Amino acid sequence: MGDKKYFVLMSGGKDTSQVFASRQPRGAALKAATRGATDIRLRERGTKKVHVFKGSVSMVDKPANGPDWLPDKIKKANVKKVGIEHL
Repeated sequence: MGDKKYFVLMSGGKDTSQVFASRQPRGAALKAATRGATDIRLRERGTKKVHVFKGSVSMVDKPANGPDWLPDKIKKANVKKVGIEHL
């Protein structure tokens, strides 16, 4: 099994207290987008890489096979990788 990586959400060139755990940076970006971030800059812990994404959220109907407790409309995150910056 691969190890989880931790990505720190950055704002204004500084780290925020929000940390997302995922194997790939895209997974962490999707989590950040779901929470409302649009200009997503994720610093990979232990490296000098900053992954840059553009994010958006749309409200969509819940999937047909969704559980009963899921509301009729759910947030669907969408991210597009812009690039990688090195600190």
